[in-house]
Amino acid sequence: MIAIFSDTHSGDGHELEGEALTAVREADTVIHAGDFTSEAALEAVQSECDLLYAVHGNADSAAVRERLPTARTVEAGGVRFAVTHRRDGGETGLAMFGRSRDADVVVFGHSHRPTVVETEETLLLNPGSHADPRGNRPGFAVLEERADGDGLEGEIREPDGTLVESFELAVSASSDGEDTAR
Repeated sequence: MIAIFSDTHSGDGHELEGEALTAVREADTVIHAGDFTSEAALEAVQSECDLLYAVHGNADSAAVRERLPTARTVEAGGVRFAVTHRRDGGETGLAMFGRSRDADVVVFGHSHRPTVVETEETLLLNPGSHADPRGNRPGFAVLEERADGDGLEGEIREPDGTLVESFELAVSASSDGEDTAR
């Protein structure tokens, strides 16, 4: 399982609870699209998962910015993820970012709004914020291999497990979890 988060916005912890906490603990890979806000929040998330790939966001402290890149590319579950907090140019800018990294999925945050947008070349995925939804539904995303082995099934869920949206993603080959930070 791949668990995807963004916009924790915490001064002292991970703010994970319920199904969100379970997903982080059980995931093979956790991706975070930035705005932990504090080093304590980053370290708290890291302490709950086996493998975390994260970027920093605009609200992250200098200490977090020093530890994390602005963008990175991650391969997990046969999918290539391009991860950023935000990009100028809206959906077009995000799609161009994904294309530049040959990504299947662009993971982004910033708006705190759980969003899935299918473009011609890539899937744009904002998991929302599990801890600080700012008027939106709280959210995080999980992707798991389909029962027939042909691609991944994804869901955006609220921390209590309530389904927000589901989606599917075709994949061509499996990957070893390689990470490229750029």
